[in-house]
Amino acid sequence: MRPPMELATTAELTAVLSRLAIDGKAPKLDERRLLRALSLAQDLYGHRMHHSGVRILDHAFETLGALAPFHPDEDSIIAVLLHHALDEGALSLTRLQEEFGPTVRSLVSNVHLLSHVTLRARRSRIEDLRIMLLSVSDDVRTVLITLCDRAAILRLLDAIPQEERRTVCQDVLQLFAPVAARLGIYSLKHELENHAFPVMYPLDAERIKEQIWQFDEEKGHFLPEAAEELRGFFRARGMEAEIEWRSKEIYSIFLKMQEKAITHIRDLFDLYALRVIVESEAECYQVLGLLHQLGRPVPHRFKDYIAFPKPNGYQSLHTTILQLPGAPPDAFVEVQIRTHAMHRESQYGVAAHWAYKEGVTAEAIQNARLKKMLLSQESVAGTRVHPYADHIFVLTPKGEIVELPEGATPLDFAFTVHTDLGLAFSAARVNGSIVPLSYNLENGDVVEIQKQSPPHPSTRWMQLLKMASSRAKLKRYLAALDRPRFVDCGRKMLNEELRKHHRSPLDTDLTLLKICDGEVLTVQQREDLLMKIGQGAEKPSSFFRRLEALRDIVVEEEQRKKRTGRLQRKDNEIAVEGSVPMPTRYAKCCSPEAEPRAKIGGVINRLGTVMVHREKCKMFRQANPERRIGVKWR
Repeated sequence: MRPPMELATTAELTAVLSRLAIDGKAPKLDERRLLRALSLAQDLYGHRMHHSGVRILDHAFETLGALAPFHPDEDSIIAVLLHHALDEGALSLTRLQEEFGPTVRSLVSNVHLLSHVTLRARRSRIEDLRIMLLSVSDDVRTVLITLCDRAAILRLLDAIPQEERRTVCQDVLQLFAPVAARLGIYSLKHELENHAFPVMYPLDAERIKEQIWQFDEEKGHFLPEAAEELRGFFRARGMEAEIEWRSKEIYSIFLKMQEKAITHIRDLFDLYALRVIVESEAECYQVLGLLHQLGRPVPHRFKDYIAFPKPNGYQSLHTTILQLPGAPPDAFVEVQIRTHAMHRESQYGVAAHWAYKEGVTAEAIQNARLKKMLLSQESVAGTRVHPYADHIFVLTPKGEIVELPEGATPLDFAFTVHTDLGLAFSAARVNGSIVPLSYNLENGDVVEIQKQSPPHPSTRWMQLLKMASSRAKLKRYLAALDRPRFVDCGRKMLNEELRKHHRSPLDTDLTLLKICDGEVLTVQQREDLLMKIGQGAEKPSSFFRRLEALRDIVVEEEQRKKRTGRLQRKDNEIAVEGSVPMPTRYAKCCSPEAEPRAKIGGVINRLGTVMVHREKCKMFRQANPERRIGVKWR
C-alpha cells in the first residue's frame, strides 16, 4: 500500500496531466516514465521544505500547474518534478541522465544553473542578469520552467516569511517579469506583476485600485455590453469574430502613469480594451476599416504591429475609438485586432507553438527563434552585445556551479575548484566524454576531473591555461620545485654585480639582504629575493636601492651620473665638425664616454643636440646620413 503522501501526489500528477489536452485531444505521454520520475522526486525530497516555506514536492506541483497552459512535453514535466534534485547534491547528473536521458539532464542542470546565477550568487547589474537568464541556454524550456518556478512561489506567497516577500517580489518585477515580456509570454508577465506589485508598492496599488473603482462607478461596467454590440455588428456583415474585453493591468497602469507623469487614470487612452480575433490577416484590416466607420478613431493612436511586429514577435493592429456603441461617448476604448495564431503568440510568446509541432524540427525552430529574438532584444534595448560574453557557468558532477571566463579549459576549471585538483590533473570528462586539454568549456557543461598521484604538472600547461589566477598557481608550484636552482642563480648574479662595485660577495646568512625596504627579513625571505633575481623578475642593479647595506653604492652611482651630466653639458670633451657651437650628449645605447679614445660619430636629433655614438654602434650606422655630423675627442 502506498503512503498517503504518494497517493496525494499521484492524484495531483494525474490532475495536471488532464490539463494538457489540446482541443480535447490528450498528448501522448509515457505515464510509467512520469510516475518513475514522481517516485524518485518523493524519495529525494521527502518532507524537505522549499525556501518559500512549503514542501519541495508541493512547490514542484505548483510549478507544473503554472507550466500546464504551455502544454509541456514529457521531458519538461519530468524536469519540473526534479528541478530541485541537484540542490545539496541530492542527485548526480550522471544518474539523472541514466534514468531519464540527456534532455532531462540538460533541462534540470540549466534550471539549477539559472537559479544560482540569478538568485543565489548575485553580483551583477539587474540588466546583465536579464540577459544571462535569456542567454545561458539555447533551449527556451529552461527559461520557461524558471519563470514558472517564480510564478509558483508567488502563488504561495502567504507561506513566505514577511521579511523575505519584498525581496522575492523585487526580483520578480525587476528581473523575471521583464524577461517574460522580452520573450512575449504576456500571460506569465501579467501574473508575475499582479502578484508582486501590491507587495512592493502597497500604497500605489491601493490608490490605483481606488481610482479604477471610482472610474468604473462613473462610466459603468460597459465593456461586456460593448463587446456584445461589436459581435452583433460584425455578424450582421457576415463576419464571425471572437470578442474579448479587459481592463488594463494595475502594474501597467502604474508604469504608464510614471512614464507620462500623470496622477489620475482618466488621462490614459488604453485603460479599457476590446480584442477582436478573426481568422486571417485580411480580415484584420477589414475589421479595422469597419471599426473606423462605426466609431470615431483617435488621431495618432493607430499602430500596425502586423506589418511591423515587435522584437518579441508580437503582432496585432491597435486603434483607439471614441463613441463606440455600448460605451460612454467620452470613453476611450483601445481595440486590438489579431488572428487566432497572433493571439496564441501574444499569450505564450516564444513557447506558443510547442503544442502544435512535434519532433526535433520543432525544437530547432524554437531555438532559432529564441536566438533571433535575443539578438533583436539586445539591439532594441541598447544593451551591449553579449554582456556575459566573458563568463560561462559550468557544473561539477554534484551540481555545484563554477564560474569561469569564456574560453576556459578543463585545466582552468580544476585550478578554480582547488589548486591541488589542478596540480593533480590527469584527464577531464565533459558531459561524460573525455576531452583534450585545449577543449573550450561552454555554459552548462558538466566537468569531471580525473587525478593522478603523485602530481606531475607540466610547463606546457602554461600555454593552455586561460585564467591568470590558474597560471599564477601553476607558476608558484613550478617555481617551488626549481627554488634551489633559482636561488643559486640569483646569488651568482648579485655577487657579480657586487664585484663590479668592489664589494665582498654574499655570506651564508645573506647579511646584505637583512634589511630590505626598511623591513628586517628572515633567511627564507632573503632567499625569496634571490629567487626573483634568478627568475629574471628583478635586476640586481635596480635591487640595490631597496637594501639598507648597499645605499652607499646607490649614492655613489647617482653622484657619478651628475658629474657625467655636467661634463656633457659643458661640452668640453667633444669637438664638433666645423667648430660649430652645438650642445652634445653621449648616447646611452653604446656609452662612448666609457672608452675616450674610441672612434666616434655624431647624429643631430630633433632638438638640435648632437648625440655622440661609437662609430661601430648599430644605432649610429642606421641613422639618417643627412643627420650625421663629424665629431672627435678634444
